Amino acid sequence: MNDTMQAIRLHQPGAADAMRLEQVPVPQPGPGQALVRLEAAGVNFIDVYKRTGLYTVPLPATLGEEGAGTVVAVGEGAAEVSVGDRAAWAGHMGAYAEFAVVPAARLVPLPDGVSARLGAAVMLQGMTAHYLAASTRPLSEGDVCVVHA
Repeated sequence: MNDTMQAIRLHQPGAADAMRLEQVPVPQPGPGQALVRLEAAGVNFIDVYKRTGLYTVPLPATLGEEGAGTVVAVGEGAAEVSVGDRAAWAGHMGAYAEFAVVPAARLVPLPDGVSARLGAAVMLQGMTAHYLAASTRPLSEGDVCVVHA
């Protein structure tokens, strides 16, 4: 593995052209974290909100709130995952890169037959649908629910 990677970085809020492809050091996992080699990243409205400055983030930043790939290193105490595991996550920035350090507790195993592309695309939307259907407006037998982006 190289010491550097490509990442799409944001140095100031703005339109899509504010993001820049840069060569940066590969991050290293700390305690309770895993290093994931990205195969796919989701693109969500929260990423747009952060890029435009509607939601502020420390800059420079590597955006991307959900991703999927293969665990290539684990930090001390990251017992939830092992090197070689395929996993996806949501709710942690850094997916617009070749590698991302993610809290191991946020990683969800990808079953055989589920592609990284699908895993990266369904995490945030799936959690939102579950939250809305289970907490905001609990559904009952016979209810009709439409979920859309």
